[in-house]
Order: sequence, then structure tokens, then C-alpha cells
Amino acid sequence: MIESPHMFKKTFSFFDKLEDKTRGFLSHYPTIYAIIGGVGLILFWRGIWEGSISMGMSNFASGLIGAIILLSTGIFVSYFVGDQILLSGLRGEKKIIEKTENELESEVNKLDNLNHKLNELKEMVEKLSAK
Repeated sequence: MIESPHMFKKTFSFFDKLEDKTRGFLSHYPTIYAIIGGVGLILFWRGIWEGSISMGMSNFASGLIGAIILLSTGIFVSYFVGDQILLSGLRGEKKIIEKTENELESEVNKLDNLNHKLNELKEMVEKLSAK
């Protein structure tokens, strides 16, 4: 039976809301969050592994197909290298682990100043548009 677009929307919405609530709750418990995430990843990859075995794929074929999928979707680099590592390398920044507390506080202060300036600009635009 083919699902209607409405049914798909309801299902997607349900899991989207569930994810938001779960993520919000578990973000307060990072160790438990990591354990649950790790278990989920292992079970997911086990299913993929077992599925490729039952389809009779060789190790080489599995690796090749997987690499093609990951490279074509852009996930390969972001997963194995990481977006933050790439961006910090392009900016010539240190890794967060290597930054001192003073450097991190300085970045927070810069972000706060930018936020303050944006709020001032917003107020100015609102005053101009009210005239």
C-alpha cells in the first residue's frame, strides 16, 4: 500500500518533534547521550553489515559502493574529517581543545559585541521603518 503525502508528513512531524524533545533532554546528560548514540550507531551499522552479507556482497564491493555513496553525497569528508576541523583549518585557528580559557572568553566577548551591534542595527532599522 502506498502511503499518502499526508501520512508521510504526520510521520515526519512526529519523529521531528520526538528528536527535538529527546535531544533537549539528553543534552543535559552528555555521558548518557553518548552511550545511547553509540548503541544506536552500532546497531545501525550492524544492520547494514548483515544486510550486505545476506546480499552476497564481497568486502571490496561493499567498500566501493559505500565510498561512492559517501563521496557523492559529501558525507565522506565531513564525517571523517569534520566540518569544524575544515573550517578552523581554513581560518588558521587552533582546535578548541588547544585554545586557552582566555582565548575562548575572548571569542565569547567578540560574539556578544557582535550580537549587541546587531541589536542596535535592528533598533535603528525599526525606527526608520516606523517613520
